[in-house]
Amino acid sequence: MKYYEGRRTIDGISVTVDGTPLDPRYDLERLTELGFEWSYKGDSPQQLALALIADCIGPDQARRWSEPFMVKVIAELDNDWQLTEDDVRSAVQLISP
Repeated sequence: MKYYEGRRTIDGISVTVDGTPLDPRYDLERLTELGFEWSYKGDSPQQLALALIADCIGPDQARRWSEPFMVKVIAELDNDWQLTEDDVRSAVQLISP
């Protein structure tokens, strides 16, 4: 199972999957030039949603569910957070009809 972690530090923002930087998946969609963000609704949080879903479930699902996932999950994250692969999959199941 994969583990995702986001942290805000004095040096900036870090998002990892199993300790390795998470690919922002600009190849799927470039929503922002500013990288990842969270704790609010916007382009950078949606880029994080897209990247998380793409890494867990796949690119087609990421394109489809990144906006509602951003609203329901990413916008609600604290400054430092952890999610498992199961957390991401469960959240996508809840938002998909």
